Amino acid sequence: MIDENGEQLGVMAPFEALKMAREKSLDLVEISPNAVPPVCKIQDYGKYLYEKDKSDRAARKKQKVIVIKEVKFSVTVDEHDYQTKKNQAVRFLGDGDKVKASLRFKGRQMAHRDLGYKIINRLIMDIGEAGTVEFMPRMEGTTLHAILAPSKKAEVQAPAPPKAAAPAPPKPQPAESAPEPATTAS
Repeated sequence: MIDENGEQLGVMAPFEALKMAREKSLDLVEISPNAVPPVCKIQDYGKYLYEKDKSDRAARKKQKVIVIKEVKFSVTVDEHDYQTKKNQAVRFLGDGDKVKASLRFKGRQMAHRDLGYKIINRLIMDIGEAGTVEFMPRMEGTTLHAILAPSKKAEVQAPAPPKAAAPAPPKPQPAESAPEPATTAS
């Protein structure tokens, strides 16, 4: 038996513990039913549920949801398109998301699977330190897949972007006085 202040009161009969809890206008809550003897605590059960719910909500706020983003390639990808998709993948990994690199073979391209493997392996090499390979490239039907996860080093080394200081207001320039027009006496 534990009282509302967390002090142990010792082993007692259930009716005595319930009587003590009612005298204090609190509830008797069984904390550890499998212990011998079972452990009970005198507390406000409604307040306990509220505090537990509050801590659960705080834990959910702090959890990071990992999203899988996909970049799609083809066997005939041009250099500029490849670079654009590689940069997208690096950005996704930098944001903490996983990246699924997929390459679809169409028609007779299936005869040249080695070209697809070259493109995906080149992507893995180009990404380098930004990500780690979670699943090596593998074929599923007519599609070649690889999954990349953000590297732990990139998450630790990526500090928050510094706040840009507001530019200083321009200093007032002294006004130049214009020469007064000359007046001629007539």
